[in-house]
Amino acid sequence: MKTLFSVFIFSMLLFSCASKNAVIKNPVDTNAPVSDKNFFNKIKEPSDFEQLKISSKIKVETDVFIPTLDATIYIENGEKIWMNMTALLFNAGRGIATKEGIKGYEKWNKTYIDSDFSYLNKLLNVNFIDYNSVQNLLLGKTFFPVNDKDFTLTKNAQGYTLSSNKNQIIKTDGNISEYKITADYNENADLTKLSLNEIRKNENLEIAYSNWVSENNIRLPKNVKIIIKSSKTSQILIENTTFAFNKMETPYTVPANYKKTEIK
Repeated sequence: MKTLFSVFIFSMLLFSCASKNAVIKNPVDTNAPVSDKNFFNKIKEPSDFEQLKISSKIKVETDVFIPTLDATIYIENGEKIWMNMTALLFNAGRGIATKEGIKGYEKWNKTYIDSDFSYLNKLLNVNFIDYNSVQNLLLGKTFFPVNDKDFTLTKNAQGYTLSSNKNQIIKTDGNISEYKITADYNENADLTKLSLNEIRKNENLEIAYSNWVSENNIRLPKNVKIIIKSSKTSQILIENTTFAFNKMETPYTVPANYKKTEIK
């Protein structure tokens, strides 16, 4: 798959937008495991908004030069995610996700995707991605299956750490992946860092969220840093510049003579 297309998909997936303002008070300050049903309930709460528009700048650091991208992402809660990206004032690509699946195109290589969520599951080598998990991921919320039996929760000076107490086994198309998952949260249950380590392939995905602010009673991170480590290391730096809550149009049409991309 072309480098730019990979970046476009990862950017569309890993944008972080909002999380409901949840306050968890716990005086315990220890690295010992704690039992806190309230914490698990808070991180699983559904998002509380109708629509959200974010304007962002995306800087990609990889072995191929990609200019700084300006992006607009728009979410209608539980229904639709739309994204438009431009570079040097020219449209670079556009994507849309609904409960039925995802569609997207990029202009440099004139390719597009039109698929159910099996495309994203194959791209990320997992089996749990659907519309709700994509939206949660974009909102900076916990998007992977989690419970208090398979994960250990500890309290520390910064907030909370959630760690899988055994490798998460995921089977896709006969292939087996083993993940070690660690997630850090602050005292408000805002996700500050997520690390997914693929044990068998020695691959790692890290997402860090910082500079959280409150807008319209919603918690929003101003900065997102994504690090993808495999045979090579790439970084995606996202600066969320403005937030709005107005409804907007979301046009999407694949230009003529574009080639469909498949994940084999």
